[in-house]
Amino acid sequence: MSAKSRPEPVQVIKQRRDAALSALVTGVPYIQYLNISFDRRGDELTAILPYDDKIIGNPVLPAIHGGVTAAFLEVTAMMTLNWTWLWADIESGALDAEEMARGTLPRLPKTIDFTVDYLRTGLPRDAYARARVTRSGRRYASVQAEAWQDNHDRPIAQATAHFLMPRPEG
Repeated sequence: MSAKSRPEPVQVIKQRRDAALSALVTGVPYIQYLNISFDRRGDELTAILPYDDKIIGNPVLPAIHGGVTAAFLEVTAMMTLNWTWLWADIESGALDAEEMARGTLPRLPKTIDFTVDYLRTGLPRDAYARARVTRSGRRYASVQAEAWQDNHDRPIAQATAHFLMPRPEG
């Protein structure tokens, strides 16, 4: 068996995936400001918005600011689409995670439409979100996202996002 036909060690694959995800996340300053992180399980991402006093919009209730909730859902939708769209190139090594970490990111989809439905008050605690790409073509993609806190079956908000896919280079 030649060295080329041998599967890569799992640690190498995990490092490449983690480095690529980290590069995508650090490329968006607002993600750092809100301290959003992503739990990666294979090709599935769960976004985590940790509680912080700065995300409270109404201190009387207290409730997470609606703009923060919307941004959290948009970031989740955007990162899930990016991750899904780039997955094959990340897995094959065609995208260099080290180059990405240095700021050389591929052209990424752009948000063209975003709609949020607020379902419950976001309480002063951690929130979680997942998104699902419902359509991804050459020019256009559609993504649905959902955020919850203590119970996944009781979402605090859901969103639908539409993205313009980048044209192939060349």
